[in-house]
Amino acid sequence: MTSSGTNPGTSGPAAWAAAWELLLPAASAPARARGRTLQAALREAVRSGRLTPGTRLPSSRELAADLGVSRGLVTEAYEQLTAEGYLHSGRGAGTWVGGAVRAARPRARDLAPRSPGARADFLPGTPDLSLFPRAAWAAAQRGVLAELPHDTLGYPDPRGLPRLRTALAELLARRRGVVADPERVLVVSGVAQAMTLLGFALHARGVRTVGMEDPASPEHGTLFASAGISTVPLPLDGEGLATGPLRESDVRAVVTTPAHQFPSGIAYSARRRTELLDWARSVDGLVIEDDYDGDFRYDRAPVGALQGLDPEHVAYTGSVSKSLAPGLRLGWLLVPVSLAEEVVERKRTMDLGNPVVDQALLARFMERGDYDRQLRRCQRAYKERRDTLVAALEEHFPGAEVSGIAAGLHVIAALPDRYGPPERFLESAAEAGVAVRPLTDYTHSRTTGDDVVRLVLGYAHVSPKRIREGVRLMAEVGGQRAP
Repeated sequence: MTSSGTNPGTSGPAAWAAAWELLLPAASAPARARGRTLQAALREAVRSGRLTPGTRLPSSRELAADLGVSRGLVTEAYEQLTAEGYLHSGRGAGTWVGGAVRAARPRARDLAPRSPGARADFLPGTPDLSLFPRAAWAAAQRGVLAELPHDTLGYPDPRGLPRLRTALAELLARRRGVVADPERVLVVSGVAQAMTLLGFALHARGVRTVGMEDPASPEHGTLFASAGISTVPLPLDGEGLATGPLRESDVRAVVTTPAHQFPSGIAYSARRRTELLDWARSVDGLVIEDDYDGDFRYDRAPVGALQGLDPEHVAYTGSVSKSLAPGLRLGWLLVPVSLAEEVVERKRTMDLGNPVVDQALLARFMERGDYDRQLRRCQRAYKERRDTLVAALEEHFPGAEVSGIAAGLHVIAALPDRYGPPERFLESAAEAGVAVRPLTDYTHSRTTGDDVVRLVLGYAHVSPKRIREGVRLMAEVGGQRAP
């Protein structure tokens, strides 16, 4: 093809030729679609970096002749992309690629915490997505679309749909002992957004550090860091968060998982819960309660939420990520009255509120008892898998100490000394395609101070058969290298 010269310092004909093949579909497109096809192809050439800023384009006459299309079609394409900022043109200077558009970077790595190629996947954090109640959810969706008033589809209340806030208040008061009138409930896109909202609200008040359990979910620290707040690791003892180091830390806010500490599995004792609230009152501080799996208890009665004891010093958050599916991005946040206005305003500016149809759907699902039925269904399935995992560990790792089994969706297994050191065991497991996560991944120091292999084993998403096979395989590869 022919090509015009270039401006000094710009890409030359070679850069244009590299993008030539992207425009070929325009020539063969149906006549009525050629203009749109050419414009789309030019946009893609710029976005992808095939046409770099400063590249001089052929004249409209030259490009039309090369593609076999009308000159007017090319002229229209150039004018449209110039108006959009992709191209620049000047009288007598031709047309070239502008500098406003930057080529897309290579695709980011997959952040989903799963190992699709693993022979056995014990990574914690995901429920069994095959248990999602598709039929009941579809029925609720049809009902919502039939009954939802037209005016409800406008911009929503950033706090959430009143119908859903009412359903959540009833559910949380009944199941978790939370003080939850509808006006106190804020609908959020999961616990992650709840933490971020709290982080921004606290930062606006001058807070720059918050305490965090050690061990704990690393995600909490990342979320607060995004709001400009650093975290201080605070140790646990047998009753929960150690309040001595908490008082010495001088923080005025702390993130906790008191009903079932993640990942240790500790349920805070009554004494420790009282001590934690006494601390919050003494410093006019805030306890942030992540009730991440509060509905899953197998061998003990559910422990009520800490928020029910002092709703003005506890911010409470949870979601349907474990009970239904994390992909729904639906959760709740209850904050003290003193923080409510700031958190709601931050929610409004962040996303204008959650989608109305999704909120109405979840509300109907709860109102008709479907949510309670789903919890019972999951409870039965996960208890069976918990029992299968514990039995398999006893069979294939005799002498292993298993803890945190009374609740939740994972256990902690401390393997016999002969399977150490941890680095060697983890290497063997990875080579065999067994996805496991050590307890050190959740500790601030990244070490437990000894050579015992301590694993955080998730089981909710694994069938009983795969659990047995995975534990057997893990024992085989670990035993091959055990001294």
